[in-house]
Parts: sequence; C-alpha cells; structure tokens
Amino acid sequence: MDDYTTPDDYWNHNTAYHRWLVDIASRHRGDVLDVGCGEGLLAARLAEVSRSVVGIDADPRSVRRASERLQPFGNATVRLLRFEDVEQAGRSFDLITFVASLHHLPLRDTMRKARQMLRPAGQLTVVGLSANKSIADWLWAGLCTPAARAGSLLHRETRNIGVAVADPRESLAEIRQATADVLPGARIRRGLYYRYRLLWQNA
Repeated sequence: MDDYTTPDDYWNHNTAYHRWLVDIASRHRGDVLDVGCGEGLLAARLAEVSRSVVGIDADPRSVRRASERLQPFGNATVRLLRFEDVEQAGRSFDLITFVASLHHLPLRDTMRKARQMLRPAGQLTVVGLSANKSIADWLWAGLCTPAARAGSLLHRETRNIGVAVADPRESLAEIRQATADVLPGARIRRGLYYRYRLLWQNA
C-alpha cells in the first residue's frame, strides 16, 4: 500500500504546461502516448480530449497511483514499462508527450524511437529540463527565478508528488543540436519555470 497521497488536482512547474499539451491533443482527437506519466494527472487530462491515452512509467508506485486516477476513463490505460522496452511494431500514435521525462532517457535514441512511432502528421511534444552549462544558461535561470517563485506562491505549488526525479545531463545547446540532427524542423524554446518546450511534426 502506498504511503503517499497526491491531491486530485495540483500545480507545479510541470503542470503549468499541461494546457499547452491538452490544446495540441484536442486538435488531434487521436491516440496519445504519455512517456513517464508519473501519477497520471496529465494522462487524465489528455483522455478528456483524445480517442485513447496510454501512459507508461518505469516506477511501480507511480503506475499504481496512475491506475487509480485513470479508473474513471474508459479510454486511458497505464503500463509499467520503460520507453526503451516499448515494441515499435506494436502501435503508432498521433501524439507522444514527454513531460520532465526525456532527461531520464538516452536523448538521441529516444528521439529517434519516438519519431518512428508517430503516424503521418503526428506530433512529438517535450516539456523538458536542461542542465546549466553556459553563461547564457545561468543568466536565463536567474531571470526565471522571480517569475518561478511568484508562480509557485500564486498557485500554491505542490513540490513533492512522490515520483522519481533526476538532474538533467544535457544543456539546451546540446538538446538543440540533437534535435536538429534527429528531428529537423522542430521548434524548441526556453520557457518559464526552468523548462523548455519542443514541438515536432512528422511528415
């Protein structure tokens, strides 16, 4: 039995971007894969505007909690599965989302695999973390701090939701280079709350 209870609804630096992702999903109204779904809040929100949602996570406790959250949704399932172990031939998707999960995985290999799993005109979205390695990185992080603190106070941030966390390895410059090599034409932008957004559409 889990000893951690997550509120039905909460705000943090990741959920701040859920509206962006739900808006994209609502344009597809299709099949979605949420990689690193955690305790399932995004998957539940995506299920409201999608034909089907599959959430995957490598943490058994997160999967149990996500399963409970997704019980009311007949079109959403969650699996205890690493992205590296997903069978590419098994299924394709209209939208694949990574929220604070891409930095847990091998960057280029993950991008390539996600690209291959997208249907024509499907989209790959990332809300990611990057490591501060350059002066520009540190300056941007400093500029974000007042807004991040204000947002946290305004929305009463829930900092710990009991899911696995890890420090990012790659800088934004390194992520941009990998993106240019693997996902040509992708849009990648720095965002608030120490995050970046990436959007790529399959041909």
